[in-house]
Amino acid sequence: MPDMPPPPAPEVEIVVVRPPRLAPLGGDAVFSAVQVGPEILRTETRLDEALKSAPGVSLFRRTGSGAANPTTQGLSLRAIAPSGAGRALVTLDGAPQNDPFGGWVIWSALPPEGLEGASIVRGAGAGPYGAGALTGVVALQERGSGAGLAALDVSAGERDSYRAAVSGGLPGLLVTAAASRTDGYYAVRGARRGAADQRLDTKDGSVAVRAQHDLGDVQVALRLQAFRVQQGAGLVGARSLSTGESATLTLAQPASEGVGGWRLQGWVRGSNLKNSSVAVAANRATTTPANDQYKTPANGYGANAAWQGVYRDLAWELGADVRLADGVDQERFRFQNGAFTRDRQAGGKTLVAGAYLEGAYSQGPWIATAGVRLDRSRAYDALRQERDATNGALTLNQSAPDRTDTTPTGRLGLRYEFSDALFLRGAAYAGFRPPTLNELHRPFRVGNDVTEANPTLKPETLQGVELGVGGEGPFRWSADVFLNRLKDPITNVTIGIGPGTFPTAGFIPAGGTLRQRQNAGEIVAWGLEGESSGDIGEAVTWRAAAAYTDAEVHGGARARQLTGLRPAQTPKWTVTGGLAVRPMAAISLSADLRYESARWEDDLNTRRLGAGMQLDARASWRFMDNAEVYLAAENLTDEKLEVGETADGVESYSAPRTVRIGFAFRR
Repeated sequence: MPDMPPPPAPEVEIVVVRPPRLAPLGGDAVFSAVQVGPEILRTETRLDEALKSAPGVSLFRRTGSGAANPTTQGLSLRAIAPSGAGRALVTLDGAPQNDPFGGWVIWSALPPEGLEGASIVRGAGAGPYGAGALTGVVALQERGSGAGLAALDVSAGERDSYRAAVSGGLPGLLVTAAASRTDGYYAVRGARRGAADQRLDTKDGSVAVRAQHDLGDVQVALRLQAFRVQQGAGLVGARSLSTGESATLTLAQPASEGVGGWRLQGWVRGSNLKNSSVAVAANRATTTPANDQYKTPANGYGANAAWQGVYRDLAWELGADVRLADGVDQERFRFQNGAFTRDRQAGGKTLVAGAYLEGAYSQGPWIATAGVRLDRSRAYDALRQERDATNGALTLNQSAPDRTDTTPTGRLGLRYEFSDALFLRGAAYAGFRPPTLNELHRPFRVGNDVTEANPTLKPETLQGVELGVGGEGPFRWSADVFLNRLKDPITNVTIGIGPGTFPTAGFIPAGGTLRQRQNAGEIVAWGLEGESSGDIGEAVTWRAAAAYTDAEVHGGARARQLTGLRPAQTPKWTVTGGLAVRPMAAISLSADLRYESARWEDDLNTRRLGAGMQLDARASWRFMDNAEVYLAAENLTDEKLEVGETADGVESYSAPRTVRIGFAFRR
């Protein structure tokens, strides 16, 4: 009897359970939208670095989250006026990720291994996103859960740098965990560095669990997360510790296909920041304790609801959301005769609630979208008390009247597609951002520079228009021009130069500056931005992008000295590019470039941070399906990228060349 061929291998169905999501209406296509996909996420160990592949995406300073103080990790889109609190909203499957006290984002808590992509919508205003989406929104999508390991990355690098991250689980259960540590680098280099300078060391860890189940045709998901980030500030005695946890419960009934259905989501976030700062001697030989922020407990609570439907060619969404935050800064200050002599408690509560209606019409080559939104924001229960540390006597007792604001916003846009190779679009929008608890209540110190809080701040608002063109042919491309007007921007305004004693702030030493957060007039900015990407055969992939922003401050009556100046930390030019080459099936080579023109460190445009460029490179060998070993170099050419400058001219720089080797698995 002849041999029978072996039976065919049974087909294995791969089940992936994705988080509960409603389908997008489709209106974002009329705005300046960029997708950051798995091909970029898989090459970066930190999410903020991956997002910066799109020009105009930036933290407040050039320093990335691996070394930046948590209070400067707020994200902004377009170089209109970056802020430590950030002027963009960051969400994960609908839930805000911004800190309830300061508005910044703890990027260490969002490892790329746990994500499948990010949608960056620049300048889209509040729309359905809500408060905080002043210059746009970054909507993160968590990866789906399947059977077994989904992603793993383990690496080791220079300066005792180690990192491990893993994501995986079962259908309906996803676990993502990451941890890293590094001895860090000296921000101040060369002859200016003294005994007071230390390395910017970091230790961080995070874990997130999402459990999901279907109750009939209703999807239910519970996501729990916790993180811890410990960092040195580069000076003896200056450190920070940021911890937090969150829980998100989502119920959704999406349409079986396309737009439709409903979603109900509730979330709670808790955070605590410990942050110590020091004064630096003129010769940088010693430091003296300046502040000991030993506790900043804060809680955020929120809920959002959305209901979608379709009528012929019109898709619509009706929704509402509410967010509540309360927190208090507790710190010791005024260091004299070897001890802190004052205790401070400062804090309050904020509440913002809004409702919106959004619609998107699609017919043939036309896409049109329009939406309106109304928000009511409130800052209340403000309190600042300072006491003598030795006897508890009250030395300062300040409060501020409650403030309530009503802010209408909206957006509309139109897009016409002539063919696959060419489309034209236009949009107008308005967004707003209420001040954070940190801006309202917490003074802070960096070296000898002191910034005072301001409990009377009102919300920032932005209006903008833009035109865009693009298409797909031999390569994909788009180009935009925009004009934005930011009213009442919350700005750190210089009000005094040390040495000297000032009301509330006290003594400012020589070489120091006293600033206060103020709503300083308005900022008018116009700019150009463009992206292109394509393939050369099957072995080469490339991308290039550039953004130009011309921003100018009109300080108004409160800050006349700023009129005609450029906002702090805003480069005019940002250029990014990437090239990936596969000379063999198992070998991949890639390089990523980011260039920034000069920017000003301060509001008075007296401290210039020079232009800089960073080149990153990566080589990998795929020795089996989905698994590779790699060698990566960040800042390959060891450029000195200036990130800060003190009032007495001491410059600090970003990380020098860092080489690491690792193993990665992605499915």
